[in-house]
Amino acid sequence: MRRTLRIAGVAASAAACVLAATPGTAQAEAPGPQSLYAPSALVLTVGQGEDANSAAVERAVTLICAPRPAGSHPSPAAACAELTRVDGEFASLVNNNTSDIICTKEWRPVTVTANGVWNGKRVGWSATFSNRCMMKAGLGEGAVLNF
Repeated sequence: MRRTLRIAGVAASAAACVLAATPGTAQAEAPGPQSLYAPSALVLTVGQGEDANSAAVERAVTLICAPRPAGSHPSPAAACAELTRVDGEFASLVNNNTSDIICTKEWRPVTVTANGVWNGKRVGWSATFSNRCMMKAGLGEGAVLNF
């Protein structure tokens, strides 16, 4: 009888260990923030065409500003600093007063776009210039859209 009780006790202990090790209904933890900064990652393009939907993309770069400047943009640190100064307002990067610039009047539209996320907010921006000369005049020496 003692032997039967001992075997039953060992079997009960083994079963308790197996049940403790086998997950039943696991409780998933709520996803927490992966970092303390808001994401900032953009794709910038320049293309031939009248609008962002129909322009044939000729150049494209990526720009990541958080946690540190990176991407295929030729000057990511300068571009991120410039975007920070204008609080991500891409329209502020375009000089609309180009009356003193001498360009031909040809119509060969060029569209510049920015799509992605800036400081956690979705960005979808574009600007169309009548030709490359007007684009260079409108963008000036800024780092963000000159790539």
